[in-house]
Amino acid sequence: MSDRPQANPASDPIASANGTLDLVSQAARQGAVDASEAAARSWTAASRFARRFVYTTTYTVSYGVVFPCVFLAKSVPVNNAAGRGLIDGARAARTRVDRMLSPAPEVEMTTNGALPSFSPA
Repeated sequence: MSDRPQANPASDPIASANGTLDLVSQAARQGAVDASEAAARSWTAASRFARRFVYTTTYTVSYGVVFPCVFLAKSVPVNNAAGRGLIDGARAARTRVDRMLSPAPEVEMTTNGALPSFSPA
């Protein structure tokens, strides 16, 4: 047996401080992991809400515009001046939109630097 008494780890201030620091650092790491998981869940929920909001809004607006237009167009008789005017106007509008959305034709320079004559189709 030794003359020196053995130290109780629970009453040793250095061991107690190291244990407390370990406990605090583990709690901080776990708190960071929990916060990261909570942020990921919040981001997922917020993005799902935003997507659903955009979809519902655009659906409602498009339905609110298209339904009355189609209803009015179907109520106009086709075999008269108003019906033919609506059909021709719609055809002209579609053609104009197609021209606006199609890529511009490529224009090549002539040998003298002048632009060649170009007539639209």
